Amino acid sequence: MLSFIKESKISYMVYNFFQKKKLYHNVPLFERYGLKKKYFSPVSSEDFKHLKSEFDRKEDIEAVKETSFYKSQNKENQESLLGFFDLGYCIIKNYLDESTVNQINSEIQTLLDSGKIQFKYRNKLMFAIHHSNLIKKIGEDKSLIELLSILFDGKAKLFQSINFINGSEQKTHSDSIHMTTFPLGGLLGVWIALENTDAENGALHYYPKSHRLPYFMNSDYDNVGTKWKLGNKGYAAYEKMLEDKIKSMNLQKEIFCAEKGDMLIWHANILHGGEAHSDKNRTRKSMVFHYFDENAICYHEVTQRPALF
Repeated sequence: MLSFIKESKISYMVYNFFQKKKLYHNVPLFERYGLKKKYFSPVSSEDFKHLKSEFDRKEDIEAVKETSFYKSQNKENQESLLGFFDLGYCIIKNYLDESTVNQINSEIQTLLDSGKIQFKYRNKLMFAIHHSNLIKKIGEDKSLIELLSILFDGKAKLFQSINFINGSEQKTHSDSIHMTTFPLGGLLGVWIALENTDAENGALHYYPKSHRLPYFMNSDYDNVGTKWKLGNKGYAAYEKMLEDKIKSMNLQKEIFCAEKGDMLIWHANILHGGEAHSDKNRTRKSMVFHYFDENAICYHEVTQRPALF
């Protein structure tokens, strides 16, 4: 019975029905793209097969150079920014100073102790932006928003924050399977090291230029489902599919050994994950922001649920 409920689209539709305020932003977008859907309807890549799948998103290096963010950075950071379109990521060294990072860590601990945030999905502290003015201010920094909007040629809006105390140890994936957009490419991730990280305390890894690969969706691992049921392959099947593709294409992994305050910005489709957190005597405090393009329909491909705002 529990399996049936989890796979039933009807159960998600009932839940979504009571989330009108958080879902109604999609209604004008459904109309724009000619989708005959209600705000509570399931959404998946199958709904867009008859439409052009991706904006002709400009990769405008000159526009990046004109941003206040770019102009405020040192030469090393500027060079990394200009490599974003080619590599699918960029690294901004020393983005936050030590005092700000320490304040963030202190606020996260206070929120944990008070019960205002709790661990979900094993080791994630979700939406601290709803409880911390400092963290929200960092995520909504005007110059950062301006830069991100140019990087995906849209209008960036902060969607969520995730804080970690230890490494995620998440297997290689693309964010586009979890936080999907139509048109594709309307998502960016920002990761900030809240302490030094390396391969022993769960550093991030990524595959440079993998954002140029196709967007792998439910149909790529036989997980489409039916009109009334979700696919039943399970997330492990998606991870195995990516593992096989990485081997067949001989993609080369890089590990981001970050220093406290460093920031990584990554493209929606770049393959990335977390290294094993082998040194259990150390933490790996970090913070993630995800940004959607306001002009894109936002949903979760695996569960076929529209994203709550």
